[in-house]
Order: sequence, then structure tokens, then C-alpha cells
Amino acid sequence: MAAPTTTAPDRAAPLLRAAIALQTAALFFQAATAGLLLSSSHGEVLHSVGARVMYGASMLYVLAAILAWRPGGGTPRPILDASGFLALASVQVVLGIAHKPALHVPLGTLMFALSVLALHRSLTRTGTAGGPPRRTP
Repeated sequence: MAAPTTTAPDRAAPLLRAAIALQTAALFFQAATAGLLLSSSHGEVLHSVGARVMYGASMLYVLAAILAWRPGGGTPRPILDASGFLALASVQVVLGIAHKPALHVPLGTLMFALSVLALHRSLTRTGTAGGPPRRTP
């Protein structure tokens, strides 16, 4: 039995999965603090800090996707996904600052659902930059 092989994108996959997990956790935190906005004076501060973390996590996701793609020359799909999240995060920030909850809340819900899907895909995909390393027989 041959030793498992690890390609350059496979070495970058843990960073990509960690970035998606951080983004998903930040989006979940945002949902929780959105509820606090209605009931606590600290809700606005927590939601504001969470927004910055979520935006930073989205930028980290783009960077991780580039690092996972570049060394092995694989598909740029994760970069497109990450860039889409960053674009949605930008729109979300603008809507939040403009106090447009009728658009801000549904977009946040959509972003959380898409992030959970991306996390699931990154954890279950095999042999690509988005999943665990391939083992050769």
C-alpha cells in the first residue's frame, strides 16, 4: 500500500475550510446579535463588532481560495464562490448602515444558508482543494 499523497491544493484545504467555518460562525453570531438589537443596549455594539469580523472572514475566505487554487492550478470555482460571498457581505454592510432591515435580514439569512452549504461542500468534497486529501491505492 502506497503512502497517501498530498498535493499543494490539499495542503491549503484546511485553511480554506477554516475560513469558511469562521465565516459561517460569524454569520451565526450576527443572527444572534440581531435579536439582541431589539432587547439590549449592548446589541448594537455586538452586532457592529460581529459585522467587522464577518467581513474580515469573507476576505480571508477569498485569500484562502486563491491560495488553495494557485499552487495546483485547479478549478477557480472556490475563488468565484468566495468573491460572491465578499460581494454579498459588501451589500449587507451597506444595507445595515442604511438601516434597511427589510432587505438586510433576508440577505443575512441567505448568506448564512449559503455559507453552511459551502462549509458542507468543503467538508465532504474529496480529492480537491475543498476537501480532504486523496489517498492513492
